[in-house]
Amino acid sequence: VQLQAYGGGLVQAGDSLRLSCVLSGRTLSIRSTGWFRQVQGKEREFVAGLFWHEGRAEYADSLTDRFTISRDFAKNTLYLQIISLEPEDTAVYYCAASRFILNDGLGIESMYDYWGQGTQVTVSS
Repeated sequence: VQLQAYGGGLVQAGDSLRLSCVLSGRTLSIRSTGWFRQVQGKEREFVAGLFWHEGRAEYADSLTDRFTISRDFAKNTLYLQIISLEPEDTAVYYCAASRFILNDGLGIESMYDYWGQGTQVTVSS
């Protein structure tokens, strides 16, 4: 399975952005997906996860409701919508996928089998 993330860029505070992650290859094996982000100099952190077939989402407790994860099952595409962007959202955003239903593990990096290359989001104040 390959993941290709795109949609990042340089935006201004207050703008909205939608990141996309296209899954290809043996996508029928995918059960869980997620978005993580990594601020320069810090560890990668969980943003949101989604059970691929069920469509149920979970979000990091530390983040506000400015983030929405969704998917287009027919297009094998995972999305992350971010509204009211803040400079603190500046990071590389990664998508990830797992062959397993991560009931208690959507937020755990090591539970994912496949990762996208990341897309940079830079928010100017």
